[in-house]
Amino acid sequence: MIDFSKIKGLLLDLDGVLYVIDKPVPGATETLKKLKKKFTVRFITNTTTKPRKLVYQKLKNMGFEVKEEEIFSALEATKQFLKEKDSGAFMILTDEALEDMKEIKREPVRYVVVGDARDNFTYDNMNRAFRYLIDGAELIAAAKNRYFRDRDGRLSMDCGGFVVALEFASGKEAKLIGKPNKDFFLLAVKTMGLKPEEVAVVGDDIESDVKGGMDAGLKGILVKTGKFTPQDLKKGIKPDLIVEDINHLLDYIQA
Repeated sequence: MIDFSKIKGLLLDLDGVLYVIDKPVPGATETLKKLKKKFTVRFITNTTTKPRKLVYQKLKNMGFEVKEEEIFSALEATKQFLKEKDSGAFMILTDEALEDMKEIKREPVRYVVVGDARDNFTYDNMNRAFRYLIDGAELIAAAKNRYFRDRDGRLSMDCGGFVVALEFASGKEAKLIGKPNKDFFLLAVKTMGLKPEEVAVVGDDIESDVKGGMDAGLKGILVKTGKFTPQDLKKGIKPDLIVEDINHLLDYIQA
């Protein structure tokens, strides 16, 4: 159980928590308004297919009360990392994400960056990445999720399998930027001006969201929406709190 009197901030995952694919979780828009009156909120996402401005617009179109600077994405964190390194990168990303990365140097290639590239996961792109790696480049995983809930309601393969394929072929281990890397959570908490123990993460992925946040010293809250399946509860991970959906958080906060 969580003592919410000691919690000052919430990290809210997006797809699976506030909405599922393109539809808001019923009641979530009003619940978010109530949560933001009590807590500092950041919206975290491992989405690497779209830049932050499009994630922001999607939330606004759904009716969520959000500011663009409140969104902390794996893609944005990857961009910050590459800017700090001031190094060239070969990136396997969607066309939209690549457009957002146009200010990043392309040569000389010091890093290979992999996100959820969808149709850009071609043999040619993967083989170019492999060759850069064996020539000395380092491997960066913007995210390493196994799967996601797709538009048809079924689970689809995420970028994690492609990252592992490059790790296996090149013999190099990827540096993970997004969830469940604890640094991702700590950077998000830092933007709130809070301490890890003052923040709870709310997610539908028991490994990437909940365990990742708990490993960083946050409280972990699992919702039974989005990609959640009953089998998740058999993975040996014990969230601090499990709720049916984000609306049920109010039952504990108001108690």
